[in-house]
Amino acid sequence: MGSKIEPADRFLKVIETYLSLQGEGSHAGLPCFFIRTAVCDLRCIWCDTPHSWTGGEWMSQDAVLNLVPDHIRLVQMTGGEPLLQKDRVIELCEAWHMQGKKTLLETGGHRSLEGLPSYIHIVMDIKLPSSGEAHHPFEVNLQFLKPTDEIKFVIENRQDFDAALNWIRTHNLTRVCGLLFSPVWGKQSLQDLAAWTLEEKIDARMQVQLHKIVWGESATGV
Repeated sequence: MGSKIEPADRFLKVIETYLSLQGEGSHAGLPCFFIRTAVCDLRCIWCDTPHSWTGGEWMSQDAVLNLVPDHIRLVQMTGGEPLLQKDRVIELCEAWHMQGKKTLLETGGHRSLEGLPSYIHIVMDIKLPSSGEAHHPFEVNLQFLKPTDEIKFVIENRQDFDAALNWIRTHNLTRVCGLLFSPVWGKQSLQDLAAWTLEEKIDARMQVQLHKIVWGESATGV
């Protein structure tokens, strides 16, 4: 029989960790260490990391902290859904903050952002019709976003884009924080999305997934 896992070793449930370049958002292109937490309670149809929905392995707090090289200044918590382990994620981000590192938190937007420290840079999804998860009350979290945070809209088609426009105009989101339009890889035409953004006069950043351009669509751990 294997040795019993002590509670301290069951701090965070993780799918994978890796050093790469940040592929999305306002920090794209910067060296970044990624912690991908295990388990997600959403089932977005176009999800490109379904391996993170279940499973994972427990890690101690020290083990997670020691993974990040000293020279890396940017750390991202992603998933899965990191806010399913909210208290533990906050503890890790506080430790990195004390080391002078900047922490990014990418979340599906359906879990409460209340109580997240101001030094965490939040990238929050608002799910659109093609995801199959557009029914959640994402507006509840808008009050917890800072001007420096970002809202990401993953767009597969014109219906998604129009739904994003409705969110932006109904909630005046350009005054809440930065906005990201992220086309579903291989589904949404980049040219069309660029044209729509310009035609509708939306102050949003159209982004492509840099890591897929560099390492390929199917690459993991990058």
